Amino acid sequence: MPDIIELISKWWKQMLAIVLMSLLTVGVITFLKPRLYLSVATAVPASSFGGDRAKIFNENIQELYSALGTADDLDMIIGTAQLDTVYLAVTDTFNLFDHYKISEKADAARTKAASELRSRTKVMKSEYGELKVKVWDTDKELAPQLSNAIMEQLAAIHQDLQASGNKATLQALRKAREKMESGKDSSLKGAGQNEQFRNRMLQYEKLIGEYQLMVDTKPPSLLIIESARPSVKPDKPRSVQIMIATGILSLLFALFAALVIERQKKPVN
Repeated sequence: MPDIIELISKWWKQMLAIVLMSLLTVGVITFLKPRLYLSVATAVPASSFGGDRAKIFNENIQELYSALGTADDLDMIIGTAQLDTVYLAVTDTFNLFDHYKISEKADAARTKAASELRSRTKVMKSEYGELKVKVWDTDKELAPQLSNAIMEQLAAIHQDLQASGNKATLQALRKAREKMESGKDSSLKGAGQNEQFRNRMLQYEKLIGEYQLMVDTKPPSLLIIESARPSVKPDKPRSVQIMIATGILSLLFALFAALVIERQKKPVN
């Protein structure tokens, strides 16, 4: 195997040319790529028991529940972030088909813009168990708005899911009360009917009031820790790191190529 110093001294011009050409080519490509600004919104999941009536109105049970959700709650939210519904809603809010300069028909442009937004978005769980919504965009002022909007969409979806059970129970209670008031509840016939009727109605009124409060309150599904802010400088492409990597790889390639050529020139005994 030839000496490395000797090899470099013999082939340094060719090696330098390869490195410079590689740097020039990659530099031009990097320069032509659009600058993308990163904005990050951070939140933690609220406890899924926040919509539980017993947690709110039973003092003995309140202490059993944490205000924060579990890892399973966070995984469910991250799973929801894979749905097109989130990105279609944000696309409509900000007219992203115009921002992304998509000139197709309305439905196709909407779908394509939502797909582009999704490709520029990363919803992830941090090492500390937080929900991170990262969005890259060419407009540094729009990027945080998109990140916050996606976070709000995720929060609204899971807030509605938590409230759906309380809404169904509230409707059932109202129907039961109406049935009693119309005299169709046969279980209250006989002695003591009036007293039972008053007690049952009081129970219904109390439960309906409690569930109505839960529906109106709509406990949050996400607790925002930090809203996204505009970035000072672009995050992509990372020109310095790319150029350094290009220089190292091209130098190794040039060295390897020179070594192969030298070995081919070496006469076979």
